[in-house]
Amino acid sequence: MINKKIIKSAMSLWVAFPSILGVILLISLMLAVIPKTFYILIFSKNIWLDIIIGGIAGSISAGNPITSYIIGGELLSQGVNLLVVTIFIVTWVTVGLIQLPAEIMFFGKKFAIYRNLLSFLFAIVVSLITVWLNSLF
Repeated sequence: MINKKIIKSAMSLWVAFPSILGVILLISLMLAVIPKTFYILIFSKNIWLDIIIGGIAGSISAGNPITSYIIGGELLSQGVNLLVVTIFIVTWVTVGLIQLPAEIMFFGKKFAIYRNLLSFLFAIVVSLITVWLNSLF
């Protein structure tokens, strides 16, 4: 006898599957279309502007964390500030503007927007603390 909760969960997954598949395909398209060298070109060498650009670029980029580490390493080797690279990686992993429509559908508009805004703000805080701690060691 199959538990009713298992059936309900399976039905929810079945309903969510098209949205999940769409997000995965969109992320794959972004990874294929945007070359890694693009990220190096968007920074201006103005630290405050670069922090905002890095946060926004990380927020609209999507993919697995391993890819962000590779891009982050490339940015560092090109002379981009560690703080900018850190906020880029943290927002890449925590803020998901590409996934926002699916997140709104499943969790509600208010929750999804608040989660992304708070993730962006905390990404700045985490980046500042991370770079500060790195300078101590």
